[in-house]
Amino acid sequence: MRFTFDNALLKTPAYLEADSEFKKCRHYGFCTATCPTYVLLPDERDSPRGRIDLIGQMLEKGGAPDRDTVKHLDRCLSCLSCSTTCPTSIDYSRIIDIGRSYIENNYRRPFADRALRALIALALPRPALFRAALMAGGAGRWFAPLLGPKLGGMVKLAKALRPERSDYEGKASVPATGATKHRVALLEGCVQRVVKTQITDATIRLLRRHGCEILKPADVGCCGSLPLHMGRDDEARAFARRAVAAWHRAIVEDGIQAIIINASGCGTAVKDYWHLLREDPDYAERARIVSEHTLDVAEWLVKTGIDPAASLDLRVAYHDPCSLQHAQRVVKQPRALLAAVGCTAIDIPEKHLCCGSAGTYNMLQPEIASQLGDRKARNIARMKPDIIATGNIGCIAQIEQYSDTPIVHLVELLDWATGGPQPAAVTSHLRQGN
Repeated sequence: MRFTFDNALLKTPAYLEADSEFKKCRHYGFCTATCPTYVLLPDERDSPRGRIDLIGQMLEKGGAPDRDTVKHLDRCLSCLSCSTTCPTSIDYSRIIDIGRSYIENNYRRPFADRALRALIALALPRPALFRAALMAGGAGRWFAPLLGPKLGGMVKLAKALRPERSDYEGKASVPATGATKHRVALLEGCVQRVVKTQITDATIRLLRRHGCEILKPADVGCCGSLPLHMGRDDEARAFARRAVAAWHRAIVEDGIQAIIINASGCGTAVKDYWHLLREDPDYAERARIVSEHTLDVAEWLVKTGIDPAASLDLRVAYHDPCSLQHAQRVVKQPRALLAAVGCTAIDIPEKHLCCGSAGTYNMLQPEIASQLGDRKARNIARMKPDIIATGNIGCIAQIEQYSDTPIVHLVELLDWATGGPQPAAVTSHLRQGN
């Protein structure tokens, strides 16, 4: 697929890279079968190859994009299932990121949409503001039907989430239990500092139990994935520079061996810092080093090994977060860890399809997200598992709205099997007599 871009655009590395990806597209159509929005809405413009056409035409034409183009590009989840399927190995993420950035800089959205996006970009990366927003959202649940689908969707999500405090909140470092074998840094994640903090607590207990001293550099802040998902590149780079500076200092001065991440959306962003900051001479090399040190928690635990204290003997429906299976290609490691603690990992039908969380998607596109969440829950129910496990907080918050089966983060099961407490979701499920 070829487009004729202005020469000034092609002097920009990002557009030159996108042009290279455009040329790989042969319209074979394998991507349509694995694209969640095309499966739900069989419109070519809601397929990856259709969106590639729309983005190419938008960039070729220049000026403000039309409303219809924005609508179809906004519907993309960035799940990257298409990239996994594509026989010509198109890096679709480069194309959709360019498209989102162009829209953000050249299209004036309706006021309500601008306000909602500004609120998300302001609150979610800042835990104190996010905590306040959750409390306000919970109080407004009675008015959800009057707020319109998007704000109503946010209130519904806020109702499902409860602000909490981590047992390790405010601690810059946590020693290993017993002899120190490794020194690692942990990204707590903006959202995980406020809700479902048991994921962070289970991760820390699990790592400590396996000889890790854990550092939590205070200057890291947000990884930048959420603003990047909305096309707010400058904000994403600002967050990334701050994180890179803090983590690179920890690598050089504190000797950390790895940056461990248990929120796969964040992990995808951090592993791509080398690309995000490649044009910044002050940060490019440090960003590359940080990306090379970054591992999902499942990757780290497979690499170092775990020591189970008990066999859980559970049938676990493992939900692959899109950011793990399609972006990071971390698929075998979680299943190997489940097997190591005596669990039978069950693949979910249509496991390649997104659950509808997708970063900010279930807030910005609640109607489509709801259909995908319900579809995912019904596919899980068909397998009759004892429990659902996954590797991303967003997937947990999304799926638990539609499923009666308890859902936990992988680390909660691993922590339980190696001497930690039973996950709260399991305890609650048992109390209800299930």
